[in-house]
Order: sequence, then C-alpha cells, then structure tokens
Amino acid sequence: MRLMEIMKLRRETLSLSQQDLAEMAGVSLATIKDIERGKGNPSLATVSKILAVLGMEIDYRIRQTI
Repeated sequence: MRLMEIMKLRRETLSLSQQDLAEMAGVSLATIKDIERGKGNPSLATVSKILAVLGMEIDYRIRQTI
C-alpha cells in the first residue's frame, strides 16, 4: 500500500471527512484531496502534520552505503 492509500484508509477508519482532517492538521482541503488522489508534492512537514492527526508517524532512516 502506498502512503496516500494508508492515510485515506486511516482517515475513513476514524470517520473523519477530508474537511475535518484539513482543519485539524492546519492544511488546506485541496492539499488533502491532492494527496489522496496521488497528486501534488506535499512537504514532509505537511505530511507529518496530517499523520499526527491520524495518530501515525514517519520513521526517518538514513541508509549507509559504502
């Protein structure tokens, strides 16, 4: 599953509308719609805000290559 699909499923599981999520995360409704459609290019900060509302987080890892 891609991140946008996981976010949408979690939003629906929590019975939140796109508008609810946008307001709670402090982002525009258009941003939520674009993400769920796989459009746009949200910043990591925006994605983090949305995931926080959804009770999720991103795990950052730096891969070391030698």
